[in-house]
Amino acid sequence: MSPGFYNRQSENPHNARFESIEVEYDEGVERPQAMRVHKEVSKSILTRNDSPDIPFRWSVNPYRGCAHACSYCYARPYHEYLGLSAGTDFDTQIVAKVNAPELLEKELSKPSWRGEAIALSGITDCYQPAEAALKITRRCLEVCLGHQTPVGLITKSLLVTRDLDVLAALSREAGATVCVSIPFWNAEDARGMEPFAPPPEARFRVLEKLAAAGVRTGISVSPLIPGWNDSDIPKVLRRAGEAGVSFAFYTLLRLPGAVEPVFLSRLRRDFPERAGKVEHHMRETHGGNLKHTGFGDRMKGSGKMADVIADLFRLHVRKNGIDRREAGNMRMPPENPARPAAAEPGPRRKPDNPGTPKKTPQTPGFQTDLFG
Repeated sequence: MSPGFYNRQSENPHNARFESIEVEYDEGVERPQAMRVHKEVSKSILTRNDSPDIPFRWSVNPYRGCAHACSYCYARPYHEYLGLSAGTDFDTQIVAKVNAPELLEKELSKPSWRGEAIALSGITDCYQPAEAALKITRRCLEVCLGHQTPVGLITKSLLVTRDLDVLAALSREAGATVCVSIPFWNAEDARGMEPFAPPPEARFRVLEKLAAAGVRTGISVSPLIPGWNDSDIPKVLRRAGEAGVSFAFYTLLRLPGAVEPVFLSRLRRDFPERAGKVEHHMRETHGGNLKHTGFGDRMKGSGKMADVIADLFRLHVRKNGIDRREAGNMRMPPENPARPAAAEPGPRRKPDNPGTPKKTPQTPGFQTDLFG
């Protein structure tokens, strides 16, 4: 397998949920794939989460879509709410919420804000390439620092080290936790499933830098793909322990909605020798399906193989002196005791994508002139 094999042209499943017309290109004609970053002027930025599988109540998502192009990303179906595909469009049509810091400042200035921890980002990577120029995530962190609001974030990007100064200050004054997602030990396997994310060893060095700066760090060994990278657990957790992480967690791969054709297409095309085994074991851990839909089991799976993976993970977390969180749980900083708690929780927010797109490429506020 060549390190540069990834082909953006071939992974755009039809958005049948919201689009009745499907465009088909003639054989040999490739769809244009210029990366575009669209700017969105959002109306709200704080999302309240009620799922028992998620360890935080409030999240901020500065971006929609992700240029890392991870085949397994559970956020892919959100792009369908924008009239786009969960495949290549998700990788190349990036939406940046350019007024996110201003909206966050407004929310955290309210008397009802209780100083709870905020997750950056619950959906797509808040340090993807566009962040280098836009600095939306950095400005959100600065807002949280100004209001002494704890922050937890998860990323695959090396760019997070740019903001060591803000993260270190947050750690001292309010609380900050940074998780780095490293599901593969082998760089070639990672390149196949996460084609535009940094290689695993570079991500381990990020953890070392964060820990040295006094930021609490964790590793997400997610997703664990039964019959594939579950065998990487000992090596990944050993290296994570050397990097100074405080805790570790994992989620088992599941394939909701349009994630299934994207993942399976890439698996069968580029790792044909693994495809049969992986599909078999995925069904084994998800009750004969490729995903669980119920709370709890959807993150960790069920059955004998899921139990073996859980036991292996526990063993090597303990062996390497790492605190273990339950599968699917990222450790968040506690509520800041310096902030007086309001009598009632803040206002409930609808999810970013409740079923009807807030902005589409044809509506005002969703502009396509930021980058070419």
